[in-house]
Order: sequence, then C-alpha cells, then structure tokens
Amino acid sequence: MSSHKQKSFANRQTHGVRQIDLTSVQTASSEIARDINHDIILELIRFKQPLARADLSRLSGLRPSTVSAIVEQLIEEKWVTEGAVIKPARGRPSTMLSVNSAKVTFALDLRPNRAILAVVDLSGRFLSRETIATYSDLTKTVSQIGKRMRALRDEHASKSFEGIGVSLPGRVHSATQRVLLAPNMNWHEFDLKSALEDVSGLQVEIDNDANVCLISELWFGRLQGAKNVVLVAVAEGVGAAILTGGHMHSGYNGLAGEFGHVSVDPHGLLCQCGQRGCWEMVASSRAAIRIFNSVSKRKVKDIYELLQLGHDGDQNAVRALSDQARALGRGLRLITAALSPELILVVGDITAAWERCGPIVAQELAASMLAGPAPQLRAAGDAELARLSGSAAMLMQRHASYHRSTHDISFAIN
Repeated sequence: MSSHKQKSFANRQTHGVRQIDLTSVQTASSEIARDINHDIILELIRFKQPLARADLSRLSGLRPSTVSAIVEQLIEEKWVTEGAVIKPARGRPSTMLSVNSAKVTFALDLRPNRAILAVVDLSGRFLSRETIATYSDLTKTVSQIGKRMRALRDEHASKSFEGIGVSLPGRVHSATQRVLLAPNMNWHEFDLKSALEDVSGLQVEIDNDANVCLISELWFGRLQGAKNVVLVAVAEGVGAAILTGGHMHSGYNGLAGEFGHVSVDPHGLLCQCGQRGCWEMVASSRAAIRIFNSVSKRKVKDIYELLQLGHDGDQNAVRALSDQARALGRGLRLITAALSPELILVVGDITAAWERCGPIVAQELAASMLAGPAPQLRAAGDAELARLSGSAAMLMQRHASYHRSTHDISFAIN
C-alpha cells in the first residue's frame, strides 16, 4: 500500500469496531495484517455497497489477489453475497458485492425494570424491536426472553441468526463473560450467558452498556477521526467507556470506566456499591428523580415523566435536571484528569434535555480543567438505540474475528 493511501486511512475514522491505523502496522505480524485487511474490506462493502472487487482494490490500496482472497473468505463465512453483474463499456464484467441481508443478530438491552429485544441486520437496520417485562425471578425473566426470541425467529424464518449481543449496566469479564459488577441489578450471581444460550440455542456475547454505546459510535463512524474518547452513559447509574489511541480499553479485569462509583462526597448518600457519595448518586437519572420528588408535591415514577415536566416548564423539574447537569459536569473532572480525552460523548436520558442541560455540563467541564481547553463535548443521542445497535455490532465483530482465527489464510498489507 502506498504511503499516501496509508495516511488517508489513518486520518479518516473507520466505521467498524476496530480503529485501524495503517501507519502503525508495517512491522506487524501477518495475522494482525490479515485481520486489519479483513476489517477494511468488510467495512468498505458495508458502507459503500454494492461495489466490485476492483473498487475494493482501488479504495483499500490492496492488491487485487489479496482482495479476492478476502472476499472469497467473507462469502464462505456468509458475511458477503454476490449480486448483479455489471458490464462496462470497456473491460471485464464486474460482480457487485453487498453484505448478506439474510444474516441478522438479536440485540438484547437489559435494564433494572425491563428488557428490550431487537433483530438487527449487518447494515444496522432494525427489523423488529419490543419491550419485555422482567421479574425478580431471573430464571423466569430469561425464560420469557427465550420465548420471545423463538417467536421472532419464526417471524423471520428466512434470516440466519448469528447470535445474541447483550448490554447491561454492569462490568463483564472479557474471557468468562461472567458479570463482575452490576450494583443496580441482581445479575452478578447468575450465569446469564449460559442461561440465554440454553433457552435460545445461540451463542451469546455480553458487555457493559457504555462499551456497546461506544462500539455503536465506532460502528457508524461518528467519531470523526477522534482516537482518545470517553463515552459517559447516564441512566440509572453513570458508567464510562474508554477509547485510547483508537483502541477500546477495559483494564486488567474489565472494570475500567467505573467512574460512577468514585466518591465525590465521602459524607454523601449511600450508593448500592456500598460506598458513600459516589458520582452517580448525584449525576444519574435516579438522582434527578430523587431531587424532584424531595421538593415537589407531585411525584414522578421515572425519568421520562420528569423530562416531560421539564419540557413543559415545571420549575421543580427544571431545577432537578439542572442540578443533575451540574453534578455531571463537575464529575467530568475525574475523566479529564485521569484520561485527558479529546472528545467526551454523553449518552442517556439527560440528552433528551440537552438543549437545556448541555450548556450547564459544558460550563462545569470548562471550569474543572486542570490546564488547557476542555475536550469537545457532544451528546450521542438515543441511548436505547445506541445500546441495541452497539450490542449487535459487538456480537458481529467478535464473531467475524472468531471466524478469521479459524482460517489459515494470511493476508499481508501490500
């Protein structure tokens, strides 16, 4: 690959889960080079489909023979399908390539009081989406989820289900897929992965909700070239996902990013993690609800009701949301001091009131900087959609990597 094309790829945010920097792989092993090339080709097809092998060679800078070998592997694994044959005025006919529309995944977003189940295809399109009631009896909850999955597979009988991508508000061990920490849910003593695999017959991949939201931003190419990013997920609690040097970072045991459980007030309210004054006790949706209910004669049951009251101009609701925004902005000092990101993304309930809350968060963030300008701050949109699309992307990426590891073909950067 020419140095010009390497720089072009390195300077442009890639759309997939892997952040590819081709300027750093010239001395990499053939296995790493193969994986990078595989990702490039699959991502080009996914975002520019339909296109021919010659187009892939031109766009990627890879030799036609290398592109052909990768494409044949992708077809064999059913990630890619061949379509129409285009006959140009001159030259050979070209067979157009697209991602396989028949390959889909389940995306499951588990919350303390509900589960959202969706069917998502390789292009990120939602073919179905529904909410399922959850119970204190976890076996009953999983049984109900399995029942709905079987019904959806019958409804989409022509589709090939790759597996189940699961997001939850907790930390998961990357190797065992066991839940390590989930203070707002009672899943840590329950083998969720095995239970879901038993009721579905499909492979399950689980990750933290903030991580899958960041994967969603990567999957859809919305980071605009940023390589040092922290995504802060605000819901019942506060969690974070970390991108450093273009790579997802989960730490030694998968617990990196739990800034919500760092104490900002040792005399504050008792958190479900057992400590007092954790950041999420003042910056989460639960905190805003608690503030409103403590001063208003009218009580709200959930954040959606509070957000609607704030939209309607209820002063107590506006005050509660503003207090939450201030606490969120002040707590971002934990992130800027520890990680110094170039971009902070906020995803979650508070973004529905971002026109009001965003400037407050930004003001507190700027005031808390140790030195230099504050990082760019941006709302990342609908949290539920991000968690679902990110869960699907996480599963697809892990499975694509697994398929690659079972092949002997080695692709090198040319």
